[in-house]
Amino acid sequence: MGFQFGFIESSIFALKKIDMRLILLFAIAVFFVACGPNEPNTKPNQAPEQGQPQYGTTYIDNKKRKEQAESPNINIQIQGLSGGGYANLIGTFEDNNYRADSAQISPTGQIVFKRQEAYIPGMFYVVLPNNLNFQLLIDLDQTFNMSTTMTNLVGNMKVEGSVDNQLLYDAMKFEDGQRQLFQINAQKMAGLKPGDSNYLQLKAEQDRLIDERQAYLDKIFKENPNSLFTSFKRAGQNPDVRDCFKPDGTMDTARYTYNYRVRFWNGTDFNDERLLYTPVVSKMLSRYITELTPQNQDSIVKYSISLVDRVTDKPEFLKYFANWIVLHYDPKESTLMDPQAVFVNMIERYFTYDKAFWSDSSEVFALQQRAYEMSASLVGKKAPDVNAPGPDGTLLSLYSKKAPYVVVYMWNPDCEHCAEQTPKLVQLYNQMKDKGFDVYGIAVNTEDDKWRASMKKYGMPWTNVFDPTNKSIYGKYYVDNTPEIYLLDANRTIIAKNLNVDQIMTVIERDKAKHK
Repeated sequence: MGFQFGFIESSIFALKKIDMRLILLFAIAVFFVACGPNEPNTKPNQAPEQGQPQYGTTYIDNKKRKEQAESPNINIQIQGLSGGGYANLIGTFEDNNYRADSAQISPTGQIVFKRQEAYIPGMFYVVLPNNLNFQLLIDLDQTFNMSTTMTNLVGNMKVEGSVDNQLLYDAMKFEDGQRQLFQINAQKMAGLKPGDSNYLQLKAEQDRLIDERQAYLDKIFKENPNSLFTSFKRAGQNPDVRDCFKPDGTMDTARYTYNYRVRFWNGTDFNDERLLYTPVVSKMLSRYITELTPQNQDSIVKYSISLVDRVTDKPEFLKYFANWIVLHYDPKESTLMDPQAVFVNMIERYFTYDKAFWSDSSEVFALQQRAYEMSASLVGKKAPDVNAPGPDGTLLSLYSKKAPYVVVYMWNPDCEHCAEQTPKLVQLYNQMKDKGFDVYGIAVNTEDDKWRASMKKYGMPWTNVFDPTNKSIYGKYYVDNTPEIYLLDANRTIIAKNLNVDQIMTVIERDKAKHK
């Protein structure tokens, strides 16, 4: 079921847009401050931390926890809600929504979710016929009452019999009041320069509000250490990076970026599987991988492994994180230069017979086989040699090429995109063939007569080979879609792939500049 609710980014607030002019002043730290440790000597080039605080001592298997829960009887009274129609109880799991239940709305605005089977613990949304919705937390105690008004669903919410939901709505009301003070403070700071007395005074007031909020939450966490609210709310706190600001109020940007990423998961208890049944983990995962991690294959691999290695003994987290990253960087869909690097590293490390409990042996074998086929042709690796028959049947070696830069051009005569790119490559070759540039063309998945006809049609002047058996290229150069362009340097290292012809010279010039 594809509900879109304007989900919270990392805590109980609805996701809101923040004025970009204020980001360097307070953006992420303002509403969702975590109690992460200060690191005054952290260097931007240090490796990310591998450890994190472990708040729970015992792993919480949420499906087993459901077996311990009582039968639900959730009574909700909403003043001003006209009768008729149904309210839906929408649950969350990882990054999906599902309808857990529905209940008819009485003429007086009463909604009762009642059944024998317990709901699986997590966060739920009660969605009304007009698409207004509000949140509730459901754990072992599934018998409680809530009442509110249509004019102010959150502000007028009253809870009886549920500690989690009492804490949830008390925190919402407290933070709403603080948010208003932050906005006033930020508006005053917007026109001031860091370092002047008024700016520093306002920043001190901002820090006081942050500390006040953290003290409020710390008291709740201490008094309710095992509650779903505590685990959920603590996970959703953005890291405290105030130590990245200089005395004059300006930000050490490199330090801020590094510390924010390093501390990002410090509030998350990976022992608590209930978190996967709230939006918090899915939003954090997406943000960590796609926003906080530089979008190049090396960084994605590095930080993905750093994260997934933390949860190798947490089955559902391992399954979710590993699959999400692999699917998000599917080589057929990704715009990365080398998405195969992400795929190969994740498959080889986590989709193994002993770890990938969610897949059967045949699926694991197929994934490992596909990773093997990709592994030899990743950016940064030594390019494999190819010896394949040319037009007269003579074996022609890729490594016989002497030019400093060689394009390995894998193409198909029936490919529409090849028909567009091949003439451009012919033109580039003719311009650059005497300037340290060469091409080694490999026809794939075609027939001999089509190959020869296309070479003649396009006037392809470089070395061309075709092996109908594909034995000469199997496991060497991976191709998902044709044309596939690999660029090799003088050491025959793969320096780029998945290029269009008009990107080749840009990469070459960039590589030359690196070696000046």
